[in-house]
Amino acid sequence: MLTSLGGLPRINRFVQLCIAVVVITSLSWIFLHNPALSATIQQQVPYYKGNKISPRHHPIDDLVERAEQELVDLLAKETHDVQSANDAYLSRRGRRPPPGFGDWFRFAQDKKAVIVEEFFDRIYHDLNPFWAITASEMRRQASAWRFRVTIRAGKAGAVGDEVERPWLDLWQDLVGTVAENLPDLDIPINEMDESRVVVPWETINENMAVASRAQRVVSASDAVTTYARTTLDRDTDTAPFDYAFSSEGPYWELAVVGCPPNSPARSDYTPRYDYSIPPVLPTLQPRNSYQGFVQNWTLTKSPCDNPSLQALHGTFVEPLTTSNSKKLFPMFGGSKLPMNNEILLPPAMYWTTDPFYSGGQGHGKAWTQKYDKLIWRGAASGGRNRKENWTRFQRHRFVAMMNGTTVRDAELSNTLPPNFDIPSYGAYHLESMRTGFVGDWLKKVADAAFVHLLCFPDPEPPFCPYTNPWYSVGESIPMKEQYAYKYLADIDGNSFSGRYRGFLGSTSLPIKATIYDEWHDSRLVPWKHFVPMDNTFVDAYGILEYFLGAGKVDGHDGVARNISLGGKEWAEKVLRKEDMQVYVYRLLLEYARLCDDNREVLAWISPHEGHTT
Repeated sequence: MLTSLGGLPRINRFVQLCIAVVVITSLSWIFLHNPALSATIQQQVPYYKGNKISPRHHPIDDLVERAEQELVDLLAKETHDVQSANDAYLSRRGRRPPPGFGDWFRFAQDKKAVIVEEFFDRIYHDLNPFWAITASEMRRQASAWRFRVTIRAGKAGAVGDEVERPWLDLWQDLVGTVAENLPDLDIPINEMDESRVVVPWETINENMAVASRAQRVVSASDAVTTYARTTLDRDTDTAPFDYAFSSEGPYWELAVVGCPPNSPARSDYTPRYDYSIPPVLPTLQPRNSYQGFVQNWTLTKSPCDNPSLQALHGTFVEPLTTSNSKKLFPMFGGSKLPMNNEILLPPAMYWTTDPFYSGGQGHGKAWTQKYDKLIWRGAASGGRNRKENWTRFQRHRFVAMMNGTTVRDAELSNTLPPNFDIPSYGAYHLESMRTGFVGDWLKKVADAAFVHLLCFPDPEPPFCPYTNPWYSVGESIPMKEQYAYKYLADIDGNSFSGRYRGFLGSTSLPIKATIYDEWHDSRLVPWKHFVPMDNTFVDAYGILEYFLGAGKVDGHDGVARNISLGGKEWAEKVLRKEDMQVYVYRLLLEYARLCDDNREVLAWISPHEGHTT
């Protein structure tokens, strides 16, 4: 018989040997003819060198290299004279600059500003839809709003409730530094933290078509080169304007109308999430990431492209205040969601000298003397967290994920806390997971805690009955003292984080997650000036392990140092108070044109064409 007891092992060993030869030969052929696959495998598998593990080429290395080139390409477009600035404007905007452009350029040069036309893209993104509203109607809408900065005869004033004036006064002060160069204006201000205007995408799309038709280069002979310097208080129709604010419904349902019809948020819409059950969180690499890490910051921040955020961010779960309008009218504010239609100013807390938002003068120790740790302190803000929904809030999720004891307990018991999950090993090949417990490693590299649990209702502040089992209240650490740590996490609160500019100007490295837009977004390069992080935080451990190392894997301390110091140097060139003045001056020149009845022909004509205005 062929199948004798003695023959089976010999036949099996022969078959196994044949299979092994075929497999090895096949893999060799695949790697030989597919270098990309071979490189990918090598990136993910560490190798030993002496008694240390040295990581192979990491995807973050690629992202940092790309960011370096992106900044080089951006700076190659810098303009150094008014004619070049005029040409860059014409090329990018499709119309002539507004009256006063030459004075603005001289002002910017006097302030030693870096002038790159792309730095002002936000202005046109915000203002272009208003070409579909008449100038007289814009003036009426603006003058009827109860919180506004005013310009009259070259001086800035403010109208608003004395109780809610701090931010208004700061914006008045900022506008006042450039008001002498501007015609009379009313500048409505959003006094709330939350964004308030979301016009349906279809309406904005129609308005943008009107703006495109308005993009024409008026001839020098037909151009009107000065604003109509009328007195607004006499010139404006003062009839009340119905802003049509509503507070009904979850904010996601109000906001999603601002997304394109084919966006994931509208094509994969899930109405009325049940926030009382724990969220489903990703453990694999985020969609559209580069091997797990953020490569498109605009896409990562966008709720329209990440509909899961409706159940993972306090803005959509339950904001502190909901007051939303679908009518387009000029409202200015410090931040907004990508689908919102406010007009962005530099935030008031970036203009203040309050050390709560900046850390004050000086940024502590040199890089080599800083703690090799991530630090985060803050309140459990982000909206109104309740017993039924707190597991959906972003700050709660981040603090839990950074708590080594919480994570270690989850690893030992295989029972996760109700508001986060641990990434799979296959997603990020974490050395801390391969050789031990992520929780033990986190105790060494992260220090994140709430200073107030801010629950609703709030019977025993700073504690909270339903989150006390999961969180302790930590000691507050002033920003100036946080600069003694190398890594600074920056997470959204009720809206954007007012600490971001301070972090960028420090000698530490900001690690940023947000869904909010700000005035300066087009002048900051992710992975060059800061480290971007996904809003689920699934990449957080991978980011920290890359920079800080784990077990026998070395970290990339030098890369972290270069980004942090490069970001500080860049912030001192493009995020100064002088840069805010330059931005606001340019923004209000454009806003003034839209509010002028001659706006179709209002233009600055360059000296090259015979004018000197």
